[in-house]
Amino acid sequence: MDREKVMEGVERLLERKTGRDEKLKDVCRLLHRNLENYDWVGFYLVEDGELVLGPFIGEETEHTNIDFGEGVCGQAAEREETFVVDDVSQEDNYLSCSLKTESEIVVPIFKEGKVVGEIDIDSHQLKAFSEDDERLLEDIAEEVSSIL
Repeated sequence: MDREKVMEGVERLLERKTGRDEKLKDVCRLLHRNLENYDWVGFYLVEDGELVLGPFIGEETEHTNIDFGEGVCGQAAEREETFVVDDVSQEDNYLSCSLKTESEIVVPIFKEGKVVGEIDIDSHQLKAFSEDDERLLEDIAEEVSSIL
């Protein structure tokens, strides 16, 4: 599925008259099914100053609450920037969700200039994420901010 169709799909899902978590789960499902190497797709939402696991598709994770600055997700939230990790084994501050994970991308979601959540994608392939993935996920994060 090309980038334009993914964005159209996300926009349609977010317009549906369902609850926030169902919309987020549907976005996860869309990305997981249609984009190569998106093996774990999920959202972390900021609650009481920490990242709390929201809807996701993939293996269960023990990392349901992450402090800002902790792991790749926490660093992305603290620095307010997208993190792309080509090889998670090279990260000192990496929180392993699965032994199969080789690379990861984390994109903060902003609302009114503050991080309110993030999109987290894990891949079982090294160097799975390109600049196109980064741009696409940043665009999706902007769309998703409208329901957070």
